[in-house]
Amino acid sequence: MTQPDPLILSAFTMSTVSHGNAGLWRHPDDRTAGYTELAYWQDLARRLDAGGFDLLFIADAVGQLDVYGGSAREALARAVQTPVTDPLLAVSAMAAVTEHLGFGVTVSTTYEYPYLLARKLSTLDHLTGGRIGWNIVTSLLDSAARNILARDRQIAHDERYAIAQEFLEVAYKLWEGSWEDGAVLRDREGGIFTDPDKVHAIGHSGRYFSVPGAHLVEPSPQRTPLLLQAGTSPAGREFAARNAELVFVADPRPEVLRRNVDDIRSRAAGHGRRPEHVKFITSVTVVVDDTDRAAEAKARDLRRFRDTRGGLVLLSALSGVDWSEHDLDRPIEEFRHRRQPLGAGLRRRPGRPEAAHAARLRGRAQRVRRRGARRRRGHGRGRAGGVRGQDRCRRLQLRLPGDAGQLRRPGRASDPRAGEAGPGARAGRRGAAHRPRRAVRHGPRPARRPSGHRLPPSCAAPAPGPRSNAPRSRGPPRPPARRSTPRPCGSTCAAAPTRPSSITTRSARPRCRGSTRTSTRSRSSMAGTVQHTFKHRS
Repeated sequence: MTQPDPLILSAFTMSTVSHGNAGLWRHPDDRTAGYTELAYWQDLARRLDAGGFDLLFIADAVGQLDVYGGSAREALARAVQTPVTDPLLAVSAMAAVTEHLGFGVTVSTTYEYPYLLARKLSTLDHLTGGRIGWNIVTSLLDSAARNILARDRQIAHDERYAIAQEFLEVAYKLWEGSWEDGAVLRDREGGIFTDPDKVHAIGHSGRYFSVPGAHLVEPSPQRTPLLLQAGTSPAGREFAARNAELVFVADPRPEVLRRNVDDIRSRAAGHGRRPEHVKFITSVTVVVDDTDRAAEAKARDLRRFRDTRGGLVLLSALSGVDWSEHDLDRPIEEFRHRRQPLGAGLRRRPGRPEAAHAARLRGRAQRVRRRGARRRRGHGRGRAGGVRGQDRCRRLQLRLPGDAGQLRRPGRASDPRAGEAGPGARAGRRGAAHRPRRAVRHGPRPARRPSGHRLPPSCAAPAPGPRSNAPRSRGPPRPPARRSTPRPCGSTCAAAPTRPSSITTRSARPRCRGSTRTSTRSRSSMAGTVQHTFKHRS
């Protein structure tokens, strides 16, 4: 019977005070505040090497976390991945005090150049004796793009992976093809150190990079460092299948992890690689002590210092959603997107002012609202009626910058722009004289449905019959009849909630008096400065 590969232990950290354990820097025994000192990293490396760890995986980010609240204030105040130093520079010092520990360092292909990064990693491969690894990322923070690339937004997701693939092609040519084996002679008597005939220019000219010359560094122990990757999107899985030797996957659902692992290995086989050569690691947070009771007590003590808002700062940066605008007790199911946001196809044209683009989005939202209002009054058809239009308007608010997402009507007291004057007060908006007139209402006002709700079947108006060719009556629309029959929920509510929209406001939502509400809250366990990651070679 074939013995399974042993588990490989990897410690996961970052060159900052707080990586994924927001708030633990306040613990009396925490030492991460010394991340700027070389002794801190050397002591950490010694402990891991003596404990049998195989790898120190160091994450990195080159931008501030400024999505939460629209600025980096909370990230700075709570030390959420800010400030952060360059992890490459401490690797050689850690290698000097260890014998077996490997180092996987994160570097982005979006902001580096292959010619220079190949030189840095070859140098570290020499200094560590072949113990360097490269965690390949493409970056996602808009703040990094603004400061490095002078772009308002990050490069599109799939294009970043296209850049990364060409980046790797250039690096492969430099590491594997530029210097032949035996090119370095070190012939003291003949006075020849390197055989010029065995060093070749790579002559690369591609869409993103042009590198005509040869590699600057002689072949290192590995030539190509260990390649790590952590993306599980379709483009990320394809990239991992073509290049990665160690893939980081994280999901609390084992069946999802299995699907991702099987998919990457299947793709690797399609590229001519042996699937079993692609290894996978996932994260497990471990709290250790002499006894179970002592370990549980330590875990409770650590949880006292967790910072929920700091966790939301990190979640906002990773998801691109400003979670400061939402209530902590709101059920997470309400944020599920049922369809693509209404404004997803409206991209800001180059040179168009941000205010004009916001006005364009507002105009579309107002048109959708008017159509929804007409459907609620009986004008027009649609299986979802006006509720669907309201839901689409709420989803659109995510794409509106700043106050543009409030969709307030001009002139209301709650509108901060009411009473403003000047050319910028109504940028991109039509004047009051040019706004379309609202439909004239005849007869009594029909009962309004609560926002985000639909009437249950027993409360809803009967479905309209087949259309007739007879002339339409000009009389007022007939309001829906009020029913006194019990509701399906067994209560006396006016409306029963349906599946909530993906984007809603903070206002209280009407619900059945006899129903209950379950609030889903995320749970996080934080175990100190080092998160122990186990790698299974299956």
